[in-house]
Amino acid sequence: MTVFVFFFVLALGFQNLQAQDQKERKVIQLSGIILNADSTDAVPGVNIYVPKKGRGTSSGRFGYFSMPVLEGDSVVFTFVGLKRQSFTIPVEMVDDKISLIVTMQEDEIALAEIEVMPYPTEEEFKNAVLAMNYEAPMSVDSRGNMSPETLLRWAENMPASGNENFRGFQQGQIMQIQDRYGPRPFRLLDPFAWSQFIQSIKRGDLKKKD
Repeated sequence: MTVFVFFFVLALGFQNLQAQDQKERKVIQLSGIILNADSTDAVPGVNIYVPKKGRGTSSGRFGYFSMPVLEGDSVVFTFVGLKRQSFTIPVEMVDDKISLIVTMQEDEIALAEIEVMPYPTEEEFKNAVLAMNYEAPMSVDSRGNMSPETLLRWAENMPASGNENFRGFQQGQIMQIQDRYGPRPFRLLDPFAWSQFIQSIKRGDLKKKD
């Protein structure tokens, strides 16, 4: 029982000290605008908070922010790609408002150059190139021009270009329109039709079968 009373008195004293500390520290309305390093554009979405206090906000679309703080608080400004900044609220202020213009500097990180290769070592890359099997080796003349056979083989495997596809589509549309709305061919003036007719007579296709 004595231990319980001791902890109760200790907690009550701690709360009184905390409440006294809160009463002594005046509430300050902190507001301002956040700009980039050149002070030409506002920076939206910057995190503005008091560490370990659970109070914070973020800058709006035009870089403006406003939040209540206490005297002596350390306010931190953070954003990805920008250097971390902090501002300490002065103690025993006469006014209860503070306006800031915060300029955020870029946080540049220099990384070492990385060379990406398809093979772990240069020796393995050489062996892979030498082991490649071509169906038809490319032949090049003395002036550096490829042979017609090589160009023809490449042209056969090359897909149609955008212009070729468009021309083929247009031709198909025109043929459909002609077949649907154009004049029908007159077979009596078709020499191929007459040739087929004469051949059928010679073969006796038109004779009456018993």
